[in-house]
Amino acid sequence: MRLPQPSRLLSLFLAVTGGLVLWAAFPDAGVWPAAFVAVAALYWSLGRDSAWWNFLIGLLFGLAFFLPHLWWAHESTETAPWIAISTVEALFLAAFGALWTWVRRARFLRRRGWRLAAAFSVLFVAVEQWRSEIPFGGFPWGRLAWSMSGTPTGRAAWLGGTVAVSLLVAFAGVLLALAVAGLVRAARRSAAPERPAPAGPAPAGRAPGGAAQARPRRARDVRRAVGALALGAAVAVLPLALPLPTSASAGPVETPEGNEVYDAGSDLAQDGELWAGAVQGNVGEPGLGAFANRAEVLNNHLEGTYTLAEDYAGELDVVLWPENGSDLDPQTTPDVARGLDAAATAVGAPILVGAQEFPQSGGRYNVSLLWQAGSGVIGRYVKQHPAPFGEYIPMRSVLRLFSDQVDRVRTDMIAGVGPPVVEVPSRLGQGAYRMGTVICFEVAYDEIVRDAVLEGAQVLVVPTNNASFGFTAESTQQLAMSRMQAITTGRATVQISTVGVSGVITPDGTVVRRTGLFTDDVFVANLPLRSSVTPAVAAGYWPGWVVGGLAVVLVVAGVVGGLRRR
Repeated sequence: MRLPQPSRLLSLFLAVTGGLVLWAAFPDAGVWPAAFVAVAALYWSLGRDSAWWNFLIGLLFGLAFFLPHLWWAHESTETAPWIAISTVEALFLAAFGALWTWVRRARFLRRRGWRLAAAFSVLFVAVEQWRSEIPFGGFPWGRLAWSMSGTPTGRAAWLGGTVAVSLLVAFAGVLLALAVAGLVRAARRSAAPERPAPAGPAPAGRAPGGAAQARPRRARDVRRAVGALALGAAVAVLPLALPLPTSASAGPVETPEGNEVYDAGSDLAQDGELWAGAVQGNVGEPGLGAFANRAEVLNNHLEGTYTLAEDYAGELDVVLWPENGSDLDPQTTPDVARGLDAAATAVGAPILVGAQEFPQSGGRYNVSLLWQAGSGVIGRYVKQHPAPFGEYIPMRSVLRLFSDQVDRVRTDMIAGVGPPVVEVPSRLGQGAYRMGTVICFEVAYDEIVRDAVLEGAQVLVVPTNNASFGFTAESTQQLAMSRMQAITTGRATVQISTVGVSGVITPDGTVVRRTGLFTDDVFVANLPLRSSVTPAVAAGYWPGWVVGGLAVVLVVAGVVGGLRRR
């Protein structure tokens, strides 16, 4: 089944509209079926056989998507950095448009609808994977998979991670485009004026002309369209058959004392349960960020911990604070250390504290410190993947020529090297629990989350600081990623933010507790500890490598096919 070649004007319209439709598939709009429609629009818009034209189409699609999707970058900085990061990401889609022009020239893809759909999907996801890795470690924001949290298609993350989910979305989207093409072709045949059949009997083996000839072709187009639509729907919902660990007990539960805790699937526990309190301390004024309210942010989180202590003293294994819950390093600031000691003593549990360390060699570390009263730091994780242009500035002298916003990051963050795991001692004396701790944007990087599980993480925690992003969708986009990583790893997950959105997530991606933005909040979660390894975690880097390798083969085959045709 082949799409009719669109006019240039139609290509431009589809590209811009498709990008905006894709934006609507992500939080906060969250109309997830729009992702399939967006892919269909992109596929159709790239129908002209010109690499340069399709480069432009891909760029426009990318800008129409990334500019609103990354609006939070404008909120936290200014116009120039927001446009710059959106343009860099859009250029990957522009390159995809050019590559697709060459790929579909391969001889084995010509006029074969399902093969074209598969090739398009592989190439799209390969480019998605490449932009998640380069430049400067990549930027995985906006992957198709992130729009599928809480959907049937998103369950495929358990089998193959974000690569599998994006593949299914892209494949189903192209099948939708082919179905529409079949229906459009059938409608055109119906609307075309009937030609009279030629005089005399029809030659042997040939059907009569005119309307009699159009009817079977129209029926064939409709059958193919219905078949493509049915296959696309099946691809989207087939992950429902996967054996994800689904809880029957998850949700809010009232304790005998009348307090409400949040069960993240205790019936799925394999190694016991972790009782975690969480504190969202909030900041004084939206937009200033935690760094502008150092003492206030610290005091808010101390106060929230004392609130937990009123009802749960001695009943928690750990209290979770967000990234930058204390920007002042308790290891070098005695007043902060005394405050943490007092709060940890009151609640009867160690506190996971987000802080900054400034080594004598220069730079700074973004750390999660497990602080125990009387002992200080008993566990530590250093962020492995600082965000380029947000936490450190590559090519600072060059970029300063375009924007003085680079000087907002005065001290570059240094990457840590240790595994993303912190051991939490059991309050019942049952050894130590291993808690995977990935900080803020690291939740978007599959390999870091996967490494945490391979290092023995039984539960995931995502401390984050969203104070600089105002009332944008940045935090809810991040929550969608945390949900997808919970499915990928089969681990209960807590996202805990300075200002929200914080959430408690079951191993199948269900959110059982979610806070609001710029509010102070505390909650307690009962988290199942799990040790089983999902197929996605066991597969490691292989899904991305396979997709990337196939994409290279497709490009080479397309170039060779184009040369032979010429």
